[in-house]
Amino acid sequence: MNVIAEAITADVLADDSRPACVVQPVVLAGGSGTRLWPLSREQCPKQLIGLTGEESLLEATLRRTLRLRAPTPDHPAPHVVRTQPTLVVCSQELRLPTKERLERCTSDSRVLLEPAPRNTAPALTVAALAARAAAPQGEDPVLVVMPADHLIADTDAFVATLQQAIQHALHDAIVTLGVPPERAETGYGYIKTGFPADGRGARTIERFVEKPAQETAEQYVASGEYWWNSGIFVMRASVWLAAIAACRPHIAVACQASYEQAKVDGDGTLHIDPAAFAGCPGESIDYAVMEHIGDDPRLTGVIVPLTAGWSDVGAWDAVWDVSAKDTEGNVTRGRVLLEGAKDTYAHSEGRLVACVGVTGVVVVETADAVLVAAKDRVQDVKAIVNRLNAAKDTEAKVHRKVERPWGCYDSLDHGERFQVKRIVVKPGGRLSLQMHHHRAEHWIVVRGTARVTRGDESFLLTENQSTYIPLGTLHRLENPGKTPLEIIEVQSGGYLGEDDIVRFDDQYGRTGT
Repeated sequence: MNVIAEAITADVLADDSRPACVVQPVVLAGGSGTRLWPLSREQCPKQLIGLTGEESLLEATLRRTLRLRAPTPDHPAPHVVRTQPTLVVCSQELRLPTKERLERCTSDSRVLLEPAPRNTAPALTVAALAARAAAPQGEDPVLVVMPADHLIADTDAFVATLQQAIQHALHDAIVTLGVPPERAETGYGYIKTGFPADGRGARTIERFVEKPAQETAEQYVASGEYWWNSGIFVMRASVWLAAIAACRPHIAVACQASYEQAKVDGDGTLHIDPAAFAGCPGESIDYAVMEHIGDDPRLTGVIVPLTAGWSDVGAWDAVWDVSAKDTEGNVTRGRVLLEGAKDTYAHSEGRLVACVGVTGVVVVETADAVLVAAKDRVQDVKAIVNRLNAAKDTEAKVHRKVERPWGCYDSLDHGERFQVKRIVVKPGGRLSLQMHHHRAEHWIVVRGTARVTRGDESFLLTENQSTYIPLGTLHRLENPGKTPLEIIEVQSGGYLGEDDIVRFDDQYGRTGT
């Protein structure tokens, strides 16, 4: 243990006065969740879906951040004098679905948009700059940084652990929450723990290690010295900014430049400058900084034990693990029938899934893809996604049913020079004013009332009425009613891709092609 760590440990053990601080929750919502394909996809990743219930993982994470400003009587936090609105970092592409989920559970949040994915170290760096700028003058906020796509079973225990971590962060340590391992797990990174850092189980950090092989993982668990890396961090903004500048100066410089040139739109969303951010190297928090703890005397790390039912639900075996099971160890969701199955996970999004005489199998059905995998091989699902991306197959990026801010569309059928979609527009929803270079469209109203703009015309259509939009014609569809509008759209033309849209006006802030 270095001299700085010894000093901090002594201070924490001796000081229970809990100095006041400003806390800034930061939620990193830029993950892709490829190992949870086909449910998780590039344009609708796992943080935006409900893996174990109706509520998305992002919404559940946001609700936990709200508990930081309303601690339980058993876990008071008198040292927290102010909690800043939660800062959610996500990509430009996921802006609208992310904001929609934020509005479902809290209005007390702010979105920071990355113009391009650069992993978690740059994301945290621009978040630290934004947090410091938003804090009261002279305050150095404590960042509570967590991924948007994890599960926590015991929120009270989680909040109490964060309060303990904040106390260490106030003494300028970089703090991570570590999970004492329940088994030899090869899907998680590990942290080797060092000396006790307080009287409540925290320890100093000796080193971070990558996901191990099975035999190594068993040795880690048997030693009692290694904990799972949860990916949850707590530190002062200034401590992180100094650490990233020391360890990865190129990231620090690029993030500082992109933040200084950032723009804020009407709803408070912070848009990081694309040109300055383009030169930022992509690297994770672990690689950029945390793996230097133990070697760099300027960095002091503390790991606080997290025993709150944590899971990163990073693959289908983890989803099975945290779900309620029947007497044979099976987990089912949707239209599923089992006969003689054991330790199986079966998920249906629509069609009936029947499993007979199988053990340790994962079956996930969606409208356009079916996954069947051995439960002990689900880490390899990522390889399937890589192959789909290499072949430019759309199943890696989008579902057949696609959410939009105005509603959704479902691609029912397609063939050479035609495509059929079912489009649902929410009450008050309004598609962009747009045109297409390569396709014409027929619209048939099957439910509700549509207001149609076609060139210089504007008119209403009701059930069983239809219209035709010629190629190259400016047009718009909107729902002026109080019930959902449903239409069938038949497209025809030489190219039917979603990138053949030229937008001239859009109330949701989407522009261009």
